[in-house]
Amino acid sequence: MAQSSTFPEVVELNVGGQVYVTRFETLTAVPRSLLWTKFTQHTPADLPKDSKGRFFFDRDGFLFRYILDYLRDSELFLPEFFKERKRLQREADFFQLPELSRRLAAASKDSSSAEDSGEPEEVELTSPVTSSSSSDRPLRSPGGNSGYITIGYRGTYTIGRDIQADAKFRRVARITVCGKISLTKEVFGETLNESRDPDRPPDKYTARYYLKYNFLEQAFDRLAETGFHMVACNSTGTCSYGSNDPSEDKLWTSYTEYVFCR
Repeated sequence: MAQSSTFPEVVELNVGGQVYVTRFETLTAVPRSLLWTKFTQHTPADLPKDSKGRFFFDRDGFLFRYILDYLRDSELFLPEFFKERKRLQREADFFQLPELSRRLAAASKDSSSAEDSGEPEEVELTSPVTSSSSSDRPLRSPGGNSGYITIGYRGTYTIGRDIQADAKFRRVARITVCGKISLTKEVFGETLNESRDPDRPPDKYTARYYLKYNFLEQAFDRLAETGFHMVACNSTGTCSYGSNDPSEDKLWTSYTEYVFCR
């Protein structure tokens, strides 16, 4: 069977192990950049892919989110106290984005001056790709597209007659993820288990994914690293006895959800 010579409208990337889902027009937004060259001067068969068919780039997966932000909106807001400007500039050089690289170099000098004066500030980096004024553009949170992700888990534990001594907890069996497909893939990448809801389009939503993590804190750390913060939490619990004997240990089952926003 002949392979397609054109790229899809929605493209999945694996950058250093981090999965990103974006539009073809975003990747080709800056003429003569590396991504523009790869995706306009080559065919899909020419580019390396991972085991799931995503286009693979062996670069810093964490910093690529800022490269993608710049391509999406022709501007970039770095978080306060951002310590990776030089490394991000190196990524900008690799992806052949000279204007972004120049502005990062200037921002690094401004940041050094601000740190010396004790006045750190957020840095806005813009590109001449678009002619619209920056005042017409919404302020974007660092890390990518905005949206909500809900993390849920179900746990069980028993409480004996001596509550303080007999409480026995079981580890979290499964951490579920609810949200937009493209957003959940961007945040959790290969740690996201898609087996319960495979092949759903990136612009759709799911409540059936779960994580390969064993600890909630691993999911929370990942969400914090990608610019999310918790906005709500809800928990419910039920209690049952192992038998009709009230002296038996009580078995509690609880379900908790944490809502994160970016």
